[in-house]
Amino acid sequence: MSDSQTAPSVGSEAPDFTLKNQFGEDVTLSSFRGDKNVVVVFYPFAFSGICTGELCEIRDNIAGFQGDDVQVLAVSCDPMFTLRAWAEDQRYDFPLLSDFWPHGKVAQDYGVFLEGGGLAKRGTFLVDKDGKVAWTLVNEPGEARDFSGYHEALAGLRSA
Repeated sequence: MSDSQTAPSVGSEAPDFTLKNQFGEDVTLSSFRGDKNVVVVFYPFAFSGICTGELCEIRDNIAGFQGDDVQVLAVSCDPMFTLRAWAEDQRYDFPLLSDFWPHGKVAQDYGVFLEGGGLAKRGTFLVDKDGKVAWTLVNEPGEARDFSGYHEALAGLRSA
């Protein structure tokens, strides 16, 4: 797939996936349907500066990102063992999912895979309880994301 993939649009069905978390357990997006909204956060690489800062923001403000009605799933193309070491190092207690093999397949499905570098862009997708994309934001690898739009979109889902 080329770098000109298209991200799923708001209102469309979110591409389903099953990936291994940092403990080697399968996590399936559709398993949250009817129960929780899900924020799928793609990031380029574990242990990199901007990525660490963004996931620490989620960790440090977890109540604003995850709760009874919303689940955070952070996805990168890193191997599972790298994600486990990073989660332990940074004390992340939300799932870090490995899109390592087939390399970047889920990132491709979400239109955020950069084939030339073998990494994901900073894509953020809020998936509602019906499995539809409710909000998106895609940033290039060197651009930190602004989570304020996510918080507004999540508040809108919670009040609906």
